[in-house]
Amino acid sequence: MHTTLLKKMLFIALMVMGSQTMLADDFETATEAVANMRVGWNLGNTLDSNSGDVNNMWIEKWSQRTPKDYETAWGQPVTKPELMKLFKEAGFNAIRVPVTWYPHMEAKFQLTGTVWDMANDDIGTKIQTAWMKRVHEVVDYVISQDMYCILNIHHDTGASSTAWLIASEADYAKQKERYEEVWRQIAEEFKDYDEHLLFEGYNEMLDTYDSWCFASFAAPNNYNSSVATSAYNAINSYAQSFVDAVRATGGNNAQRNLIVSTYSASSGSGTWSSHLQDPLKKLKLPADNVKDHLIFEVHSYIDVKSLSSAKSEVKQTISALKTNLKGAPVIFGEWGTSTENGYANYHSNMLAFARYFVEQAKANNMGTFYWMGLSDGQHRSVPEFNEADLKDAIIKGYYGDEGYQGITHIEASPSQPDVYYSLSGHRLPAPQRGLNIIREADGTVRKVYRNP
Repeated sequence: MHTTLLKKMLFIALMVMGSQTMLADDFETATEAVANMRVGWNLGNTLDSNSGDVNNMWIEKWSQRTPKDYETAWGQPVTKPELMKLFKEAGFNAIRVPVTWYPHMEAKFQLTGTVWDMANDDIGTKIQTAWMKRVHEVVDYVISQDMYCILNIHHDTGASSTAWLIASEADYAKQKERYEEVWRQIAEEFKDYDEHLLFEGYNEMLDTYDSWCFASFAAPNNYNSSVATSAYNAINSYAQSFVDAVRATGGNNAQRNLIVSTYSASSGSGTWSSHLQDPLKKLKLPADNVKDHLIFEVHSYIDVKSLSSAKSEVKQTISALKTNLKGAPVIFGEWGTSTENGYANYHSNMLAFARYFVEQAKANNMGTFYWMGLSDGQHRSVPEFNEADLKDAIIKGYYGDEGYQGITHIEASPSQPDVYYSLSGHRLPAPQRGLNIIREADGTVRKVYRNP
């Protein structure tokens, strides 16, 4: 049988098997994904909302525990598709969707007052159907705009007393099966999604002292080598479990791009301690049965009271990342500033810093996802940007002085109804409707995709 015909038959078979199933060789690499994500934003304080304190489970006390109760608990409206369209049209090409899972599993939250006894009301392993459905809907809002979506496990980590993912070897051993089962369910739910969907294994995971910056920082004398070693070993174990659990589900998960974070998502920023870069040095690239499909993540919140100092810290941070994180591309999954608006130059410094931060990250092939602002509270319902000047600074940081010039979605030429072109210029057979080409404003083909 002719080779071309064989390829066409295989393509058709894959399309029948799943509307978004892809060949492994067709799945873009992690490096390509980071480049194609361009510039991103976090849908913060939304699906990540939770009570966070076993002694004050306030959401569980007053709510019926519907997805809407949680989605709106931290002051954000119910997310709508129009919000993603707003960001897409502004030039953003990726949305990180933080999700907290523990309130939506098997715990009954039969409280004594507002107190939750985790020991006698276990969260179990099964994710509630209604919650998974809502997460799925929000992911689809992003994907439908041909944007990249990062889906994660968020405030199941961190300093709150409800966190069940702790960076210690003992806690990893205790939670390993539950953690892998949660990721198995998420992966199964989305296994047919194409390269636009990425998974992030865990958010800001902390040690038993809830130490930020580096492991055991909050211990007596600000460092304990045995606690630190246990924490870094645990982070590497969680990262490996995450990769193994997702890959085992097959489908597109066999080559999906996956993201692992440093301890506490620390970026190695600063020079005030010799241990600040330990989270970078101690993070190992997980073993993977496919090549070039892993990404490292860090977070960065730099004080901009002094703009020149802030810029110097950006350079130092990027240098540390390039030196210490080897074998995979890097994204800033969250970034912003650590100083509240309250001094004379804050606003102008923030705008200048935002543009500089994105420029430097792009120049070093690193992705950026701004944390939560830009469109906040009821502005998301309109939708509109309530920090339009900051949005413009971020966009110009990536695209230059002229900002974002837009893309155009078109179908194949009527004179070639059965042929589509990939970004690299290769002809692709299109046996049925539903495949679109995305072109830049100048007509350059950027991507071929199938409608979800």
